[in-house]
Amino acid sequence: MALPFLPGNTFERKIGKDKFHLTHQFDKYNGVGMLTGNKLGVGGVPLAGEDLRPKNSVYPRGEGPDRPAWLAFDKQVLCFDAYFQESITERPEEQYRIRKCRVYFYPEDDTVQVVEQRQNNVGFPQGTILKRHRVPLPAPNDDRFYTYDQFNVGAEVSLYGRVYKLIDCDPFTRNFLTKLGVRVPPGFSAPEDPFLKHRQVAEGTQNPLRPYERIDTLKQFINHDTHVLRFWGVWDDTESVYGDARNFVIHYFLADDTMEIREVLPPNSGRDAPPTYLARNKLPKDFNGLRLPGENAQRTVLNVFGQLNKQRWILDNLKTGATDQKYYTDQDLAIGQLINVYGRKVLLTDCDEFTKNYYRTKYGVQDFTPINYKKDNDYNLLRQSYPYTGFGSEEDSLNSTKKLLPEPVKKDFNKFMGFDRQGLESNVLRFMAKIITKDPIQAERHFIISYFLADDTINIHEPPTRNSGIDGGKFLERQKVKRPNQPRYPLEISEYFNGTDFYVGARVIINGFDFYIYDADEYAFKLMEKESYLFPVSNQRLILEKLRQFLTNNSDSVEQFEKHDPQHKGYFGYETFYYLMKNLVGHILVDHEIITLARYYAQKNFKEHDIYSVVAIAQEHLRKHNYEHLLPLKENLIKRDRNRNGRLPAEEVRIAIRSVHVPLPDYLLNTLINRMTQEDGCIEYNDVLSALNWRELPVSKPTPTSEHEQDDFTSTRHTDDPTMLDKTTHERKKFNVEYTTMLQDLGLNMSHPLSTLGTSSNCDECKK
Repeated sequence: MALPFLPGNTFERKIGKDKFHLTHQFDKYNGVGMLTGNKLGVGGVPLAGEDLRPKNSVYPRGEGPDRPAWLAFDKQVLCFDAYFQESITERPEEQYRIRKCRVYFYPEDDTVQVVEQRQNNVGFPQGTILKRHRVPLPAPNDDRFYTYDQFNVGAEVSLYGRVYKLIDCDPFTRNFLTKLGVRVPPGFSAPEDPFLKHRQVAEGTQNPLRPYERIDTLKQFINHDTHVLRFWGVWDDTESVYGDARNFVIHYFLADDTMEIREVLPPNSGRDAPPTYLARNKLPKDFNGLRLPGENAQRTVLNVFGQLNKQRWILDNLKTGATDQKYYTDQDLAIGQLINVYGRKVLLTDCDEFTKNYYRTKYGVQDFTPINYKKDNDYNLLRQSYPYTGFGSEEDSLNSTKKLLPEPVKKDFNKFMGFDRQGLESNVLRFMAKIITKDPIQAERHFIISYFLADDTINIHEPPTRNSGIDGGKFLERQKVKRPNQPRYPLEISEYFNGTDFYVGARVIINGFDFYIYDADEYAFKLMEKESYLFPVSNQRLILEKLRQFLTNNSDSVEQFEKHDPQHKGYFGYETFYYLMKNLVGHILVDHEIITLARYYAQKNFKEHDIYSVVAIAQEHLRKHNYEHLLPLKENLIKRDRNRNGRLPAEEVRIAIRSVHVPLPDYLLNTLINRMTQEDGCIEYNDVLSALNWRELPVSKPTPTSEHEQDDFTSTRHTDDPTMLDKTTHERKKFNVEYTTMLQDLGLNMSHPLSTLGTSSNCDECKK
């Protein structure tokens, strides 16, 4: 029995207490600040009326995850199918109504959301019944909130006075509750709603007062929107007075089966150019004159009540009195078909690529041969041509006659950017030529013809010759050169020399001088072979095709190759090959084509550079840039060497050299590193520092010891060096040609086996 709360009957509660701190609602769990709400009273002692809550959450410690709930259960939702019964008053058709919904429970924050499934024409608002928030339990436990253990299949949940019956759940929810040790019963269906059953019966027996025919064109519009078939056609109206043949472009729109026709008018036709010849609409197949308004309607309307003031109409499903009008579809259009355009017979002559693919895919049509409809009254554009005035270029003079305000000549910008000088690539073809004349003094003169691919200009230079009596120098300023036998003041733009006119063995007449080209520099040969699509004389495939046709019909010519190779080695010298080909196919192949074959089938001699040559070239680069600050590179290499053994991987050395900006080209740096890399892939970086130290440890550049090495050193010079033309091709090219490989590519067999003994020698018989 408790004592009354009166003076003298109570005890001092503060006696023996040493904690009087106030409660707090925030604390940290697992390093995450969160609202706890489990501190009671003053000093840890609950006050009167406070309810003791368990310190643990609904997930016991040790069984749940260590992470906070908002992170452990992020994007996880428990979904239940439910229904609730709603009472209906003052309606004889129904006493209650079954409303189906879904209940969502979010474990991350114990919130609940209820969404009702929508139905058509129910007469009350639907959708979200209960927004997502924490829902308190029914009284007297309204100080607590719903958790996962209150939700299960078959359970009844009371949310703000409305009772929801949970009838089923999704597979994720079933697995989630099963892992927590909750037995989930099988789902069942909701009871039938009597009002919906009564409503379905009533809707099945009711007919609409205004029946209509549904025409669904949405699917066709979605599948074929922006898809247009294009045909070209012609209407031959020459039989009428002042008639002519008129060209059209017919567009057929697959989205709605409509057609549009546009007329193509030639210049100076005398006709106005309307935007469309036929506006976009369905085109009828049979045209018998225009119909009265309403006669060709899409639907038939019946007059139910014929009073004047109160007229009522109904759509006729039987379509009594409707006209059967047929329109053109995609099946009726094809090349060669005649279509009736309101009495005008238009012949379809061609179609575009999209239309061909459409008919090829849908209807399997393969023949799309266009019809060449030739008109007798074509309009020829009248152009007044004016002769060249002699001032400026011919292009400028011609442009001044086209418009009132002259415009500058448009140059081929793509060609200029593709063949303009880029670094060491000059894109200039240099040929050696001499004048064909009976004058012995003029015949001894030599010229260098430079052809610039960027703008098709030509420059001729004459190297000075001692004691010749002729001053060398510039022979022709850089300019475009006309072909011979053209008028001085032409009506049209003259023809100029292009790149295909210059090759070894060609004769070109420039300003009355007959030049014979007998040689070209190495750069010209390489550039023409690289751009072989522009130069047929350097196209190896075209040359072999011409040679195959000749050697196939002349089997004796193959024996000439074996005759000049008595030791059957499979190759002989360049001069032997040149003179032999000149004697056999000189009337078919020009000198440049023979040289191209010799270069293509030449024996490849790959010479590996030694380490001293590479180091010498590298030091030469550093000396030109005056680079001798190797201390930053040394510090970088030592910093990367963690084992302090003086060795680093090759890639680490490459990165270290690039990080301090050593002025070495990529190809030279790669060659140096590859030569200094050991078997395990590492490099002694002290050797690298010694190799780059050109001030204290210089390495001299090796000198050539033979004539062949001298030629190799000469070939490393800049390809634009004009002194490279001092030697002819016969003197400069001292290599062997593998004629057996060429005969194999031509499909011709040798009659004798090859031998690997002996050396190559040039044949004097061919030189004769």
